[in-house]
Amino acid sequence: MAQYDLIIRGGSVIDGTGADARSADVAVGNGIIVDVGDVSGSAAREIDADGALVIPGIVDIHTHYDGQATWDHRLQPSSWHGVTTVVTGNCGVGFAPVHDADHGTLIELMEGVEDIPGAALHEGLRWNWNSFGEFMDAVEEIPHDVDVALQVPHGALRLNVMGERGANHEDATPDDIAAMAELARHGIEAGALGFTTSRTRNHKTSTGAYTPTLTAAPDELIGIADGVGATGAGVLQVVSDFLDVDGEFDTLRTMVASSGRPMSISVARNPMVPDAYREILGHITAANEAGLTMTGQVAPRAVGLILGLECTLNPFLTNPVYREIADRPLDEKVAALRDPGYRERLLAEAGERNRDKLGGSLISRFDLLFEIADEPDYEPSLDTSIGARAARSGRTAEEIALDALLADDGHGLIYLPFLNYVDGNLDGCHEMLVHPHTVPGLGDGGAHVGTICDGSFPTTLLAYWGRDRDHDRIPVPFLVQRHCRDTARTVGLHDRGVIAPGYRADLNVVDFDNLRLHKPTIVHDLPANGRRLLQRADGWLHTVVAGSETYRNGEATDALPGRLVRGSQRVM
Repeated sequence: MAQYDLIIRGGSVIDGTGADARSADVAVGNGIIVDVGDVSGSAAREIDADGALVIPGIVDIHTHYDGQATWDHRLQPSSWHGVTTVVTGNCGVGFAPVHDADHGTLIELMEGVEDIPGAALHEGLRWNWNSFGEFMDAVEEIPHDVDVALQVPHGALRLNVMGERGANHEDATPDDIAAMAELARHGIEAGALGFTTSRTRNHKTSTGAYTPTLTAAPDELIGIADGVGATGAGVLQVVSDFLDVDGEFDTLRTMVASSGRPMSISVARNPMVPDAYREILGHITAANEAGLTMTGQVAPRAVGLILGLECTLNPFLTNPVYREIADRPLDEKVAALRDPGYRERLLAEAGERNRDKLGGSLISRFDLLFEIADEPDYEPSLDTSIGARAARSGRTAEEIALDALLADDGHGLIYLPFLNYVDGNLDGCHEMLVHPHTVPGLGDGGAHVGTICDGSFPTTLLAYWGRDRDHDRIPVPFLVQRHCRDTARTVGLHDRGVIAPGYRADLNVVDFDNLRLHKPTIVHDLPANGRRLLQRADGWLHTVVAGSETYRNGEATDALPGRLVRGSQRVM
């Protein structure tokens, strides 16, 4: 009779603590790591990891699978990239608590903020819930290929309590604040990991209105945080423009101090204010030195956009000639764009900025547009931009961009790196990734499906920063620690992210030398035939969730061991 359920033998184990790799076997029983070292005995299943890395499952704390988790067993693309736990409900958007009359409003909010097709949400969401607890039950009904944890979104709280007043950015009354705090408390008690809010003008509904939480006053934010704190559990998550850094941190520090709960904050380098991220990191450091737990969530590459004929954006989006065919099927678009007469008319016209869509004002920045190759370059040299190529060739940038889009029968893609990409490099990313009070995040898995494909961040983190960058590489054990143990602990999940006895058997076997990303592709597999960008990778040999193998060489098995995570967790 087998002694264990699974043994991963002979791999180079990077255990998530920051320690160097060591040769060891990993034995698993009942979904838990039982032994690490020279394991004797037998198992029902053995994996030969000779020549490969064995690392913990990646914990992605910034995703938007709130809708997808209610209809889809497989939370791709994240689960293709070594992720074994996802945390949803970020940026203050989500689908509970909700009154029946407000379904459409919450869909408009999610569609606008996270670029998830409204038609897909209308068809996919069952709405068999009102309270946050009922929403958790609905997610729990569906087994997944990863564990799923939820957070209470501020936008839904505001709409639930204040109705149109909340959507219209009216100030919350003391009674409103008390009611929102009570709902947040109920959510945490039902098993939510925390509360999230958005304070950025980049977040708009599909109708162009700012997110309801943008102008929430400090007393509202502090009051809701206190509701979370009353449970003795839960975390706080904030995304902000930080237009007034000192004033914003006064509020954020008070939220943490008053509630006693830790907070994570989205941090990125904005090329418009290229040094502001250092000021934000300085405030986070000062808060921790004062005994307030604050952590920055940072990205391992640019937060950029993908442009294409099937994407939400392309460089010709506002061109009046392009508008003639904008709603046609791809094959008809391609035929028109290849017609010499139509092409001449198109290139003779100029578009204008589109400020209603995230990134719409940047689609004609040809100095920042880069054609995406089969092996994407996420730190491209400025001299390879479409603008630079045009200057050297004597052709217009529009001509080169059009040819790039028409490549591969109209499936060609263009990359527009923005946040974190300053002066043609990602040096700011390096500084943020190694900062003592940050963790990797912001991949937005499940969101921005027509503009961004950053659920692949874990592969970039390991392959690019740990192996490929020609300078300032980061030791792989440190990267593993950050995206496994440290992300897990940031949201209160202390039972995973480490390869040691007693921890959850969430594991990856990785062919590190051959770890690489593929070019993103458009697929139409959302409800209502909705389209989304997906990105695969090579090198993820085996992914294990709770002791069951979910992926083998990038292909899904039949196993769906992922479950809803209710509340903070401890090592068994």
